[in-house]
Amino acid sequence: MVHDSPDNPDERECKPPRLAATDAPPESLTQPDLDPATTSGEDEDDALLPDILEESGAVGEGPLATGHEAIERAVRLAPTSPGVYRMLNANADVLYVGKAKNVKKRLSNYARQSAPQPARILRMIAATVTVEIVSTNTETEALLLEANLIKQLRPRFNVQLRDDKSFPYILITSDHWAPQILKHRGAQTRPGRYFGPFASAGAVNRTITALQRAFLIRSCTDSFFESRTRPCLLYQIRRCAGPCTREIDFGGYTTLVREATDFLSGKSHAVKQELAGEMEKAASELEFERAALYRDRLAALSAIQSQQGINPRTVEEADVFAIHQEGGFSCVEVFFFRTGQNWGNRAYFPRAEKTFTPEEVLGSFLAQFYDDKPPPKNILLSHEIEESELLANALAIKAGHKVEVTAPKRGEKKELVAHALTNAREALGRKLADTATQSRLLDAMATTLSLPHAPKRIEVYDNSHIQGTNAVGAMIVAGPDGFVRNQYRKFNIKSEGLTPGDDYAMMREVLERRFKRLINPPEDAARKVKDDDFPQWPDLVIIDGGRGQLNAIREIFANLGLTQVSLMSVAKGPDRDAGRETLFMPEREAIKLEPRDPVLYFIQRLRDEAHRFVIGSHRKLRKKDIREAGLQEIPGIGPSRKRALLHHFGTLKEIERASIADLGKVPGVSAESARRIFEYFHPQPG
Repeated sequence: MVHDSPDNPDERECKPPRLAATDAPPESLTQPDLDPATTSGEDEDDALLPDILEESGAVGEGPLATGHEAIERAVRLAPTSPGVYRMLNANADVLYVGKAKNVKKRLSNYARQSAPQPARILRMIAATVTVEIVSTNTETEALLLEANLIKQLRPRFNVQLRDDKSFPYILITSDHWAPQILKHRGAQTRPGRYFGPFASAGAVNRTITALQRAFLIRSCTDSFFESRTRPCLLYQIRRCAGPCTREIDFGGYTTLVREATDFLSGKSHAVKQELAGEMEKAASELEFERAALYRDRLAALSAIQSQQGINPRTVEEADVFAIHQEGGFSCVEVFFFRTGQNWGNRAYFPRAEKTFTPEEVLGSFLAQFYDDKPPPKNILLSHEIEESELLANALAIKAGHKVEVTAPKRGEKKELVAHALTNAREALGRKLADTATQSRLLDAMATTLSLPHAPKRIEVYDNSHIQGTNAVGAMIVAGPDGFVRNQYRKFNIKSEGLTPGDDYAMMREVLERRFKRLINPPEDAARKVKDDDFPQWPDLVIIDGGRGQLNAIREIFANLGLTQVSLMSVAKGPDRDAGRETLFMPEREAIKLEPRDPVLYFIQRLRDEAHRFVIGSHRKLRKKDIREAGLQEIPGIGPSRKRALLHHFGTLKEIERASIADLGKVPGVSAESARRIFEYFHPQPG
């Protein structure tokens, strides 16, 4: 979807109200199109395969009768107008969020004791002690509010969209005379044209790189742009037109921006024809160098379209959803088509009880999916959903244009859905296979290490430093679905007076900070723990080291009163050979496994992943430290001149490349200081 960002967008957020049945409805339930906060990493992680909510046995008459009484009390006060209702248990946790055109009539169905109900509904009723109701003006508003509350409250008995990562967009800014092209996530507050969504950051990066080759639009920041006195490397390799130093005039750069905007808006054929005409004109005038430039730009545009795989012929703008169920799990595959081009796909594994039909899962999934995303003009589905017309009206109100929600029966649209369904089937098959393999490894680990049960959450800790500087600790997490990257954490070592290189003290700080927070969580964190199926407490903690490190960790855990967590340390083999590691556990002899033992290989993977993550965190910290402090090591260069240099050149690397004459142009930098800076980065031999 292509849309403009206003200069002053309304960023109010709809919070989940907690109103009784007699409270007045909110004035407005419409929300702005705000993406979730930008994620810290750029890697697109697979969604976790959720737990199946197994059907339990018969519900006792006592709890069921109590639940019916609670619902009957709510029925007496319930309005006959549209609204949203929430069923809460004794701990005030939301069990279920539902909407209805007539709230009183819908709740009456739950209160009717003689009516046959699925086991899932009976268990929900038995756990209910109170019902809260919010009236709305229309059923459409009720649908929007229901989706918003489900995403925020994560009720146990609703279908839940688990992967809530924001989608990346391409932004061409409009708040500078030389617009910039960049990748953007999050709230779309900066003025400009937004093109997307794209399924992954990699797809955006590849497209931007190709667009730079085709249209020569700058990607540098405004501060870097303003400080330039000569073109940067991107100009030299023909990926930027060089507007910073006026290598191209305002009119010429505006034409490039217009062509890029037209291409991303779906006018790719017209843009390519225009470039081809310019290439032929340049060749006829014997300006072969200019003709070669147009040739390279055409090749870059062709590369963009060839990388996008299947491109529809008749569908300009659509999202395609296909659902496949197997083994009690559901997979929803989403394809994004904008401006007649395929902008990628992503698989979701929503959390739902196995009794939900594909139509029920898909209908609830769609309302939550577009809660914070702009919908396209067409939404194509693999299954007919019951409330397609209501959903289309609700999304049309959000988007400001007509939205069609259909399950096509023939033609190219049907082919697109069939293609998405094939991908959903394959994605769920791969996820089930990976999960089965991971489960067997966890079971084998429990047997080999004599654990009380197969661990559902494993935490691995490591730290990194160089002679005690830029010390950082890290924790990685693994579970039945593999590595859980959104649970990874890094810890900047803060202890004062720490002996450089004291690994024991560093690990002590990391573990104390981690587990003290678990023992006494903040209020918002406590709520999140309740709503999240993945356990917050580890079953097994692994550290890199030998018996000494293990004893140190045991002492820390004893001081914290932790006894339910299993501990293990992994000592490297002679000459650090993989396959010859020794495992240490409390009150046990050292364990040595066969080099080809799958459990040993699994433990190596865990340790190596922790090492990779902590090394990466340490390098980022060290790079930042060098960038901020490196200039101050030069005699006569203090914080003020350092700021002036960084503001003028943008980066330390550009300062290093600068000549003495360029350095002397920086305000506050004398000729002598410029010489010192230059000689610092370019020392003379001898």
